Amino acid sequence: MGHCRAMNDVTQTTVTGGDVLVDTLIAHGVDTAFTVSGESFLAVLEALRRKRNQVRLITTRHEGGGSFAAEAFGKLTGRPAALFVSRGPGATNAAIGVHTARQDSSPLVLFIGHVRSTSQGREAFQEIDQKAMFAPIAKAVLQPNNSDQIAAVTARAIALSMAGRPGPVVVVLPRDLTDGAVGNHEIPAFNPRPAVAPDGAALEQAAGMIAAAKRPLLLSGEIVAVQGARDDLIALAEATGAPVMTTYRRQDTFPNEHPAYAGHMEINRLPYQRQALDEADLLIAVGSRMDGITAEDGGLPGPHQDLLQIYPEAEVLARCQAKGQLLSDPGSACRALADRLEPKQTAWRDDLHQSYLQSSEAGAVVVHGAVDLSLVAGDVRRLAPPETIILTDGGSFARWIHRFYRFAGAHTQAGPVSGAMGYGVPGAIGARLARPGQPAIAFVGDGGFMMTGQELVTAVEQNIDLVVVVCDNGVHGSILEGQRQRFGADQVYGTRLTSPNFADLARSYGCAAWTVRESEDFAAALTGALAHAGPALIHLLTDDRDIAPFDKGPDAV
Repeated sequence: MGHCRAMNDVTQTTVTGGDVLVDTLIAHGVDTAFTVSGESFLAVLEALRRKRNQVRLITTRHEGGGSFAAEAFGKLTGRPAALFVSRGPGATNAAIGVHTARQDSSPLVLFIGHVRSTSQGREAFQEIDQKAMFAPIAKAVLQPNNSDQIAAVTARAIALSMAGRPGPVVVVLPRDLTDGAVGNHEIPAFNPRPAVAPDGAALEQAAGMIAAAKRPLLLSGEIVAVQGARDDLIALAEATGAPVMTTYRRQDTFPNEHPAYAGHMEINRLPYQRQALDEADLLIAVGSRMDGITAEDGGLPGPHQDLLQIYPEAEVLARCQAKGQLLSDPGSACRALADRLEPKQTAWRDDLHQSYLQSSEAGAVVVHGAVDLSLVAGDVRRLAPPETIILTDGGSFARWIHRFYRFAGAHTQAGPVSGAMGYGVPGAIGARLARPGQPAIAFVGDGGFMMTGQELVTAVEQNIDLVVVVCDNGVHGSILEGQRQRFGADQVYGTRLTSPNFADLARSYGCAAWTVRESEDFAAALTGALAHAGPALIHLLTDDRDIAPFDKGPDAV
């Protein structure tokens, strides 16, 4: 049988839709793909087999895991990975990663092997209306009408995923089209994403707003990360003397030790941050769509302050309706503004940075259990290389890492702005493939691990080094804390979890594993996990009274 396959590699003369699809991926710089294989796209799998030296294919155990891995890859590279899934159940499983990519502004291209074109609209086996399902959460849903259109549609999908505000694009592939012969073998040329340059008059207006402000505050967002504009933002911060807060889960967009850094806009705002937001008369959103957590569900800007928003997509600017709107890539806008501005006094900025440093010192919060996650975050800062990618899953435990870990380099953070649980393990796989020279540590709750933790087997199979820290408190933490506050400690219901021994489970998958019950034992476990060749897991037993590192209050969970 092996001999027959080899002969097929040499003698195949028919070019299928699957062949031109894969050739288009290669021509347009897509070198990584994820899949849970399906019989509805066999021709694509065959084409990927032939081009396996040019496109790396990772078979995940669940489409949700594949979509999370692809999202993390796009987030950390600024270019999409491809995700191939089958129709119906496969597509619906993958939807969580599509939603995550949309809310995070991450490029991703999802290819769905669909029913034959002659069967569409007849409720064929596993058929769903892909456009109706994905249109609300994807940038576009595309479908070729014949095999000759597959290359053009694939090229369009890749370009759209990176254009303006990046995001997910879905391509529906009827099986007969990918199986079918292609008459025109030409692959569309790759056209790099065009720069979005700021308009001169809009720049002057923006510079005037900043110059007139007494206390401007910079908010650093997702497009700064995607486009690698961190140095440009630093130049603007230094030119204005303004403090910088990073928006939700975007702490790596500004060096946390820089004297302008004023902290992360977490779900919970520390007292010094609330005071700063009250005192600021101008918020400058650089590359941020002002997501719900960052903007406090519309609470920012406040009635006493203006908003200047710099963003490369007009739809986002129109939705936010900022007083100042600058349609531009953030890098070029920051540099142009920096050239037009004179520095202001930095005393306010310096005070905010000192408040940030004090608030992020390990041990700043009283804990009840034997494991203090602030000390754990401090050990990671001390022992892991500074270029390590830190991933946090959905869950309140993540707020400990967000508060007490200090991000130094660009492209060192990944986590779902959507709050999707189950992101961490597959996200770490995507992160390691995206940036193979950087270690990855994923912090995951016990609930999130039970959703996609089986993707550790994918890491074992692919020999991908990564470290997973399971923060196990036996509960859905933020929900349980909300029940305690609203109904009382005796009214907790539906939020306690029974889980396996995660260290034993990891070993059964083929991973190295450690169990940590006290803070002082974490450093040795982390040292061993980082030194291990292959995936490793640390089972960290935490206390359900230590849900989040913030004072109790109406927004504490």
